[in-house]
Amino acid sequence: MSLRVRMRQALPEAMRARDKAAVSALRATLAALDNAEAAPVGEAESRGVALEESPVGAGATEAARRELSECGVAEIVRAEATERLDAARQLSSPAHADRVARLRAEAAVLLRFLD
Repeated sequence: MSLRVRMRQALPEAMRARDKAAVSALRATLAALDNAEAAPVGEAESRGVALEESPVGAGATEAARRELSECGVAEIVRAEATERLDAARQLSSPAHADRVARLRAEAAVLLRFLD
């Protein structure tokens, strides 16, 4: 079973368990994966098209999305975990102890999927 499928299946379970750290980490990481697969915006698309030249019909404006390999998915999950750990390291003040604990818990959730 792919990493993304396992994460998507874990999300409702985390929601039922009211595991805020897992829900937050899984939602953010699944969104990052979706963003990584977004269709690239080319130079022609960014300039716009005259109304009379615009595509017409159902599905005419659909763009093909990129597909990430399983290795690419794992890289993004690892980057999301690393980002949380780095942020936790930067918050060294005792006033941020709750935030640090939450960031570390989110990173731990993500790292479990990589094992």
